[in-house]
Amino acid sequence: MKNDYLVEKKPLPALTLFVIPLMLGNMFQQLYNLADSAIVGQFVGEQAVAAVGACLALTNLFLFFANGGSVGASVLVGRHFGAKDYRAMQTTAFTALLTMLALSAVLGTVGFFLGKSFLLLLKTPADVVPFAQTYLKIYFLGLPFIFLYNCCSALFNALGKSRYPLLFLTISSVLNVALDLLFVGMLRRGIAGVAWATLISQAVAGLFSFAMFMRLLAGLSIGRTEPFSKQEAARIFKIALPSILQQVTISLGLLLIQSCVNRFGSQALAGYAVGSRIEALGTTAMISCSTAISMYVAQNLGAGKTERIPQGFRAANTIVLVFCVVFFIVIRLFKSAIILFFLGKDCSDMAFSTANGYLSYMSVVLCIMGFKQVSDGVLRGARLMKFFTVASLVNMALRVAYPNIFAPYFGISTVWIANPIGWTASLSIALYAYKKGLWKQQ
Repeated sequence: MKNDYLVEKKPLPALTLFVIPLMLGNMFQQLYNLADSAIVGQFVGEQAVAAVGACLALTNLFLFFANGGSVGASVLVGRHFGAKDYRAMQTTAFTALLTMLALSAVLGTVGFFLGKSFLLLLKTPADVVPFAQTYLKIYFLGLPFIFLYNCCSALFNALGKSRYPLLFLTISSVLNVALDLLFVGMLRRGIAGVAWATLISQAVAGLFSFAMFMRLLAGLSIGRTEPFSKQEAARIFKIALPSILQQVTISLGLLLIQSCVNRFGSQALAGYAVGSRIEALGTTAMISCSTAISMYVAQNLGAGKTERIPQGFRAANTIVLVFCVVFFIVIRLFKSAIILFFLGKDCSDMAFSTANGYLSYMSVVLCIMGFKQVSDGVLRGARLMKFFTVASLVNMALRVAYPNIFAPYFGISTVWIANPIGWTASLSIALYAYKKGLWKQQ
């Protein structure tokens, strides 16, 4: 197999080759949310933008189960791949796929029936709840497709095949935009049209990814293996559980932050939704670097090449820095145009000023988050999950506590001011584990 460039090529070109399609793929995934917000803002109105934004923290709670579970699968598959144990790799992949589909069916049912209760618990503005409830019911019908895509994407990445997720996300993102324009712009189906466009597009991405992954395995001539292994499931669970708990804890923290934002009303919520969507576009690039260095570390540890880990760490941070400079320049030059594109020319002053303040601040401090993600990726790849979990919990605790304490006195800006405070604390913990060389013992 000629996919071992992460253990053979120089770290910077190897990671760049891996991270660019992964980064573009994750950014295309964000186009679902960006297209939804922009088209809703242009054709439906500010309340609908607020509704889509109000759903984001809640849908992320369910999505993080998929992300956390996929981390466990990808680390094990990456280890098996680095060690050239392809039969174990295939068994692990099948086990992960079956487990994630079963989990998605359970969580989708919970979300479908309890979505409105969650919205009310989060103090979502009353004029936003009907829009948000409609969106959530349709979204949760498609949750198995989202889990399927995320799991397949993680498995492709573990094998160094990050171009496949990019390909399928490109197709589904273009389809999503086209369906948004059809359902919302032409057929005037409102926020329900946005939700159906997202469901159909995610289904295309998930099913195409699964078909290609099965074709890839067939081409390797591995032969028949167990479709499900309790031992591999236990190993996936052992690695994934800290990540799932960490991601769910983060999501619960984001829900508490969302609840804090909701208190400022639908106009501020709409502005915050736009700011958070654009920030998420930058954040996905940072997460891509984290995934890349995690796979790099897993494969190189599996191959016994520990001397390459520090080189990869420096290379990943270099990629982060370059992206953050580009992100800063783009936001500074086009900030107002971006905001009006999502909110429309008739948006309220409160919505515009909220989005403007959010983006101005985040364009400066995003690099801290990037360095944190790279350090987290090293910990995950080396299976140092205790340090990873503690660092993540400290991050979220600070990001939740600060706005909930100070927002009543200093306003909604405390929400985004809290971000680099949490990131810096988390980065310090992760760097301590890295500098101590604990990854060498794995």
